[in-house]
Amino acid sequence: MNHAFKIFTLCAMALSVPVTASAELLALLNYESKVGRPNRHEGIAVIDVDPNSPNFNKIIKDTPLPPDFVAHHIFYNRDMTKAYVTSLGHSELYIYDVAKFPDSKTIVPVPDCKVGEDLTFSADKKRWFLSCMGSSNIIVGDAQTDKPIATVDSGDSTDKFIKYPHGIMLNGELDRLFVTSTVNPNDPKDAGETVTIIEASTQKILSTHKLSTKPSPSGEAPVEILFAPGQNPPMAYIDNMYGGTLWTATWRPQSRDFGFHQVFDFVGTGQSLPLEMGFNDKGDRLFVTTAKPGAFNIFDITEPYEPKLLATIPTAGGAHHFVFSPDNRYAFVQNSFINLPEMDDGSVSVIDMTRNKVVATIDVLKKAGLTPNCIIAMPSWHKHVQ
Repeated sequence: MNHAFKIFTLCAMALSVPVTASAELLALLNYESKVGRPNRHEGIAVIDVDPNSPNFNKIIKDTPLPPDFVAHHIFYNRDMTKAYVTSLGHSELYIYDVAKFPDSKTIVPVPDCKVGEDLTFSADKKRWFLSCMGSSNIIVGDAQTDKPIATVDSGDSTDKFIKYPHGIMLNGELDRLFVTSTVNPNDPKDAGETVTIIEASTQKILSTHKLSTKPSPSGEAPVEILFAPGQNPPMAYIDNMYGGTLWTATWRPQSRDFGFHQVFDFVGTGQSLPLEMGFNDKGDRLFVTTAKPGAFNIFDITEPYEPKLLATIPTAGGAHHFVFSPDNRYAFVQNSFINLPEMDDGSVSVIDMTRNKVVATIDVLKKAGLTPNCIIAMPSWHKHVQ
């Protein structure tokens, strides 16, 4: 697999057991109490998401987290042996041995990181890069020892900077690290409008680019970036959360930089807050979730610079992360966007991709007054032992 793909693409591929009547498809979901519930609770649950399984919508394993951890994302390392949990509340990473989950856990202090968001990993399995939205920097870690080894920040620069970083993506072939500027976690109205490009090997900030056609400060809030498979020259999609737009970043070999273009606007679709993105195996479909009112969008990207919206499948408020079954029959969409009002449904929508329709709902957390913040597939070799 091209290592420029976002890590959740690896996670989607991890659901590689056949869908049969006796099969199970296990997923990790980190969760928290809904706002207003007494005795705030956080944890990570293993849930069977296969609608054909007798254990469908059941919690197989569960492990608590500190109630102020505010677990946000879960990422696998390259060989999918470790699961990294980022925290909005602690300057720490929780790292689980997937084979022994949840019994083997390492807590890694990351003192220079506030509001840890996304992780990306190098293909040689030597480095990880963590975006820190609250401290406006990037932490570089040793992916073998998991110790932080460097901090990348803007220094005194005003034109090449890292600000409120959320999305982070490494393209190892180009030696380039992309970082989006999203929002100030202390003031969501203070939003960024740029992406920053870093030379990964030297950790040198090369350039910062505005992703908006509006006057500054536009508050577009670029949130995620994902390199499209099979494109030559390499190109990536970037979605603007507040701006409701999709942009492309295309590598220009002669000048060794990127050109940026807006290619889609969600205005007129009745949707806002585009969040997560992903591709099909063939690379001719782009999937994008929107949190409000909650939907799963399917784009034809046969012409990558002219994405065509094929279908919008309503899910529930807060549609965010998603994974696929190994046969691509089902998509599983987690419905909660940082527990915000009208975007905290707490369910997972099961979409039949042959019918473009929600056919089942995973609501075991919702019924308990909890809401998931992320869904990630368990590796196929990880089996539930009765």
